[in-house]
Amino acid sequence: MTMVHDRSPRTDDEVLAATDVATLLRHGLTRDTFRTALFGDGAIAAAVTLARLGVLPRSVTYVAKIVRAGGLAYAAALPEPLPSGEASACLRDWLEAAAQVAGAPGDETRAARWLEEVAEIVAMRRAGRDEGEGAESS
Repeated sequence: MTMVHDRSPRTDDEVLAATDVATLLRHGLTRDTFRTALFGDGAIAAAVTLARLGVLPRSVTYVAKIVRAGGLAYAAALPEPLPSGEASACLRDWLEAAAQVAGAPGDETRAARWLEEVAEIVAMRRAGRDEGEGAESS
C-alpha cells in the first residue's frame, strides 16, 4: 500500500483555526503567563473561526456587552448569542469554558475586553478583504 502525503503547507488561518480557544480562555483569564497568548493568537484564532462562520463584528461586540452586563455564565446560557446556530454553539463553548474559571470580577471584564478585541480583528480582516477585492476590480 502506498501512502500519499499532502505536502502543501497549511495557511496561517488554518493553523489559527485549529487553536483550542476554550483552553486559552480557561488559562488566559486567570493566569498572567497565558494572557499574551489569549489576547494574541487566541483572539486571532477566534476571529478567524467566527469570520469563517459569517459572524459580523457587531454581533461579537454585542455579546461582549452582554458579558459586561450579565456575566459569562449568563451570556453562555443564551439560546443563540450569535445569529447562526453553528457560530452560537462555537461561542457558547468558549463562554462556558471561561465561565467555569472566572472567579473574580476582573475575569469577567477581561473576557468582555477579549471579545471586543476579537470583534475588532474580524472587522479588520473584513475591511482588508473588501479593500483587496476593490483593488482587483479597479
